[in-house]
Amino acid sequence: MKYRPEIDGLRTIAVLPVLFFHAGVAGFSGGFVGVDIFFVISGFLITRILNDDLKNDRFSILTFYERRFRRIIPALVFYILLTAIAAYMLFLPPFFEDFARSLVAVGTFTSNIYFWKFSGYFENSALLRPLLHTWSLAVEEQFYIFMPIAMWLLYKVNFRVRFAAFALALSLSLALSIYAIDVAPTANFFLLPTRSWELLIGSLLALWGGQSTLSYGTNNVVAIGAAILILFSVFAYTEATPFPGLAAVLPCAGAALIIYTGGPTRSVVGKILASAPFVFIGKISYSLYLAHWPITVFVRYVTLEEPNGLHAMGIIAASLLLAICSWRFVETPFRLQTVSWPRRALIGSALASMSIVSLFGYAGITAHGFPQRFPGYEAKVEARKLDVSAVVASADTTVQAGQTWRNGICFFEDDDGFKKWRPEDCALTTNMGDVALLWGDSYAAHYAPGIIANAASIHGRVYEYTFAGCPPVLAYYSYARPNCQAFNQKALEIIRSLGVKTVVLSGRWVDLQRRGLDMLEGTVRQLQAEGVRVIVIGQSPMFVTNVDVIAFKKAAAGQQAASWSTVIDHDFNQRLRTAAGGADFVDPIAMDCAAGECPYIDDGRMLYFDSGHLSNFGSARVVERYFPLVTRVN
Repeated sequence: MKYRPEIDGLRTIAVLPVLFFHAGVAGFSGGFVGVDIFFVISGFLITRILNDDLKNDRFSILTFYERRFRRIIPALVFYILLTAIAAYMLFLPPFFEDFARSLVAVGTFTSNIYFWKFSGYFENSALLRPLLHTWSLAVEEQFYIFMPIAMWLLYKVNFRVRFAAFALALSLSLALSIYAIDVAPTANFFLLPTRSWELLIGSLLALWGGQSTLSYGTNNVVAIGAAILILFSVFAYTEATPFPGLAAVLPCAGAALIIYTGGPTRSVVGKILASAPFVFIGKISYSLYLAHWPITVFVRYVTLEEPNGLHAMGIIAASLLLAICSWRFVETPFRLQTVSWPRRALIGSALASMSIVSLFGYAGITAHGFPQRFPGYEAKVEARKLDVSAVVASADTTVQAGQTWRNGICFFEDDDGFKKWRPEDCALTTNMGDVALLWGDSYAAHYAPGIIANAASIHGRVYEYTFAGCPPVLAYYSYARPNCQAFNQKALEIIRSLGVKTVVLSGRWVDLQRRGLDMLEGTVRQLQAEGVRVIVIGQSPMFVTNVDVIAFKKAAAGQQAASWSTVIDHDFNQRLRTAAGGADFVDPIAMDCAAGECPYIDDGRMLYFDSGHLSNFGSARVVERYFPLVTRVN
């Protein structure tokens, strides 16, 4: 296949937005679309190589995988090694154990499945996972399993049938991705079935011929239009944009059209992309992609805050320097076969190295993150457990430790136990007066201990009805939580049967961003049509990591900070207030925080037990401060 420098230049357009987005550079809010551009490029090149091999009767599965291993594995293992060393030195045991689990997933080429099951790409829990970015490599590796076989089988039929078969696969994958935007957004983001259409765009282009025969003027217009599609996606999209689905069509179409419009003699865009700076960054783009995210994670972990301008400059500079070195001394020797190992030895070594990666991950899991690295940490964890037990006893002596949300009775997880919900079991207060319902997910349930502790100040009877991962939105549906819709619909039955006068809605509202905050408005309207007063408690503070980790790291540095910056955007609750329509609205961040700094310790005790859920002690404090049903004496 003839070398096309503008494709390396297109890799620059793919990798730099990703780098700037993750480093926190202002303006690149949609930089994550760079991965989609990579998928199109990869689909094009792989299909072109396979098609050429088949056409020239030199097709070999082993040869194909030898090339892929030379291209992918050496640099990947190099960065895993560097990341593992840094994680071992820096990460506290819970984080290293989680890192170890991701090592197992990377070593088995299933990291996209692992991160789908245990985090969302834009969630704050994902921000401290240094191997999160390997999900895209796993998607490509899984594509490489099927594509050579499909090409070999379909090459025996005529071109039209072959093209139609891939076009059908593309259409089905895109349709599934569009459908999954609402019902399975996390799976949609991470998994091959909803991402393969992006690779197949490149594949169809390769089968079609890969380069236009349009006139120079028309070619220029198409190329410029393609560049605009990509730039619009990079600068106009945000984390709240439903993605991939239809939104991903723009950057993918832009990438495909830039490849189609050809080289430096074919368009102005091609000439720019084929220039030396673009080509060079494109050549190091794989190493740059591997380097940038772990560096970003470790900067965030050390500073315990989102990267600022100075951090961004350091992340970009360090990523570029490391990428240049690894491209020169790791990638290039293996890719150009300067390291001339026999094929069996190379493939065997690649598989063995990934097995070792998995085994090291397994060791980290079984050792629970090697806690001996941090003397004093386990003692602090035990002290925290004792403190939690004491808080539980003071909040409600009838509830055992770990059951302050009345798990399985009023708070549900991954089952249909909510169908057996009984009001007599879930009354948080038993005072005379109107009936109120606390409805939502775990970010509603964490108010339950505080309501119990402040029962004397609450007029009327308050019931708890909560389900993990199910925000109180009637239209909400998720394959990850298939019972959410039934759970939320039952809330209407409870409201009618108990004669509920006030409904308090609370949840992890940031999860609605990618689906649209306006989903809440329909629920508010339906409740108001039932004659119910609706109160929405906005998003409560969330931190970059667990507050005990923040406290431990600050204490180790000789600091006694009692507050820290929240990861919630400063205007998020204002946008949520607008989406809530005519409902009464309570803004926890406005009530408790100042200039983005939120307290996480009060009277020497933790207000949260993780990165956002209130402890029993914290729940009692905030309910007293801002829970809307509490009667306060001025």
